[in-house]
Amino acid sequence: MSPTDIHDIAVVTAGQVPEHLPMNRAVAALEQALQDGLDPAAALPRSSVPLEKGSFLLMPGEHGGYAGVKVLTVAPGNSRRGLPKIQGNFLLFDADTLRPLALIEGTALTAIRTPAVSALAVDHLAPAGSAALLVFGTGPQALHHVRAVAAVRTLTTVTVVGRTETSTDALVDGLRAEGHDARRGTAADVAGADIITCCTSAREPLFDGSLVRDDAVVVAMGSHEPDAREVDDELVARSTVYVEDVATALREAGDVIIGIEHGAIAAEDLHELADLVRSGPRPRTGPAFFKSVGMGWQDLVTARVVYEDLDSTVD
Repeated sequence: MSPTDIHDIAVVTAGQVPEHLPMNRAVAALEQALQDGLDPAAALPRSSVPLEKGSFLLMPGEHGGYAGVKVLTVAPGNSRRGLPKIQGNFLLFDADTLRPLALIEGTALTAIRTPAVSALAVDHLAPAGSAALLVFGTGPQALHHVRAVAAVRTLTTVTVVGRTETSTDALVDGLRAEGHDARRGTAADVAGADIITCCTSAREPLFDGSLVRDDAVVVAMGSHEPDAREVDDELVARSTVYVEDVATALREAGDVIIGIEHGAIAAEDLHELADLVRSGPRPRTGPAFFKSVGMGWQDLVTARVVYEDLDSTVD
C-alpha cells in the first residue's frame, strides 16, 4: 500500500490491531526505539481537555519518520449506559509532509502497548528464571499483562487477585484456556511471586509491601493520577524505582508522588526506563518497582509497527 494523497488512508479496526501488532513485536519495537535514542524526557506531553460529559485525552508523539496523536474520550457516565468509558483512535502521519497515513482504533492499540511497556521493564529487571506471576485485576489490562509477561518469561504459574470471585474465576478460566496454570489468589500471595503486576483502578495500596521478596519485580500501571496509587510506602522505600520519565512521573504517578510526600523515596532516587534499556539495571538489595503512566511516544512506536506491517502485507 502506497498512499498518494490524503484520501488514501489506512483504517485499522480493533480486531485487526492484534493481527499486525503481536506482543513480542510491540516489546521489541519499544526497546529498539529507546536503543536508537528516543528520549522520553523530550517527548510531547499529553493533555486533557474538559468536555461537558467528560474529557478528551490527547497523546501526541513524533519519532522515526512518523508523527501521530491518540485522541481518547473519557466519559464517566457511559458505564450506566453499558458503553465503554474510554474510546478513541490513533491518527498516524508522515513526519516530513504531515500527510495522514492511518487511522488505528485507539483502545485496541492501548491494550497492547501498555503491557508491552511493562514487559520491556520486566525483561530487563526480572531474573531469567522468574516464573511465578501474580496479577492484581481482572480486566483487559490484567489479561494482556499476562500475555505480555509470558512473551518475555516462561511462566509456570499465574495467580489472579480480583475484587469479586465471579470476575476472578472468569479470568482464571480464560487463562487456563490459553494454556496457563492459573488459579485464584489473595494479596498475601505476593510473598511467593517472582513478578507482580498491578492492573487495577484502585486508589489505595493493594498489598503489604513488606511481604514482597527482595528479588521480585513489581509493575504498577493502573493510574496516571497524582492522588491514586496501587502500592504502599513500604514497597517504594524498599525498591529500586524505575519510571518512563522522571518529570512525567512527578506530575502523574501517584505511587511515586505520594511516596515522596511521605518520605519513602526522593525524586533523585528515580531511574528511567531508557537508561535501564541502554545500560542495564542498577544494583539493588530489594525489589525492583516499575511505575508507568503511559506516554504518547509508546503509542507512536507501536502504531508504526501496525502501519508498516499492514503496508507490507498489502504490497
